[in-house]
Amino acid sequence: MKRPNRLWGECLSEFLGTLILVFFGVGAVNAAVLAGAQEGLWQVAVVWGVAIGLAIYTAGAVSGAHINPAITVAMAVWRGFPKGKVAPYILSQLAGAFCGSLILYGLFHGMIAHFEVVNGLVRGGQGSELSAMVFGEYFPNPAMIGTTPEAYRQVSHITAVFGEAIGTAFLACFVFALTEPRNPDAPRFMVPIFIGLTVSIIISIVAPLTQAGLNPARDFGPRLVSYIFGWGDIAIPGPRGGFLTVYILSPIIGAVFGAGVYQGLVRRYLPEQELVEGKEAQVPAQEAVAGIG
Repeated sequence: MKRPNRLWGECLSEFLGTLILVFFGVGAVNAAVLAGAQEGLWQVAVVWGVAIGLAIYTAGAVSGAHINPAITVAMAVWRGFPKGKVAPYILSQLAGAFCGSLILYGLFHGMIAHFEVVNGLVRGGQGSELSAMVFGEYFPNPAMIGTTPEAYRQVSHITAVFGEAIGTAFLACFVFALTEPRNPDAPRFMVPIFIGLTVSIIISIVAPLTQAGLNPARDFGPRLVSYIFGWGDIAIPGPRGGFLTVYILSPIIGAVFGAGVYQGLVRRYLPEQELVEGKEAQVPAQEAVAGIG
C-alpha cells in the first residue's frame, strides 16, 4: 500500500491545529467583546491557553504542532527544522487561521453588527477597530485603553514592537525549554498544558498593550477576514499602520532571539544525556506551538 505523503499530512495537521487555536482563542475575544461572556482578561487568557494545549495534543504527533510561523522559523534557525518545510508550514498555519476566523464571522456577524450600532461605529471608519479587534489586533488594546489620540499616546509604535517581540521571546524560550529532550525537569506529556499556560501568562501582561498576538498567523488570518468583510484600511494597514512590523516581524524576531537565548545560555550546559528510571529521557512528539490574543 502506498504510504501517504508525509509533508501533506504535516501541513494538514498545522492547518487543523491553527484552526483550533484561532476558533477558540479568537472566539473567546469575540464572546468577551461582543457579549461580555468572559469577566476580565484572565478568563480570556485561560481560554487561549486551553485552546493551545488541545491544539498541540491534536496535531503534535504528526507535525510537532508549531501552529505559529514565529515558532516554525525559530525551529528552522535553532533546531534543524528542514528549511524546505518552512513555507508549507506557514502557509498551512495562515490558511487554518483564516478558516477559523471565517467560521467565527459566520457565527458572530449578527452580534458584530449590533455591537457597531450600539456603540455608534461605522465599519471601516474612525474608531471601528473597537469591533475589528475581535479579529485582528491593535495597539493599544481598544477595549481596555480606547481608540482616542490620548489612548494612542499611551502605547507608541516602538512600545508595541517591543511588547510583541519580548512576549514572543519568552514564549519561544519556554517552548524550547519544555521540549528539550536533555532537560530532566521538562514535564514531558504535560508539555502542551504548560505551553498553553505560558501563553496565558504572557497575554495577562502584554494584552493591554497590543492584544498579545505573539503569532503572525493568528493576527494576519483573522485580519484578512475583517478586511474582506468591510473594515478595509482599519484592518490593513490599520489606523496607525504597523501591522507588519508589530504583528508579523516582531514576533518572528522575538522568537528567534528568545530561542537563541535558551540555546546559548541554558542548553549548552545541559548534560549530554539524561536517564529517567534507567531509560533515556524522551520528549513527546509535540515540538512547539504558540498563539493568542
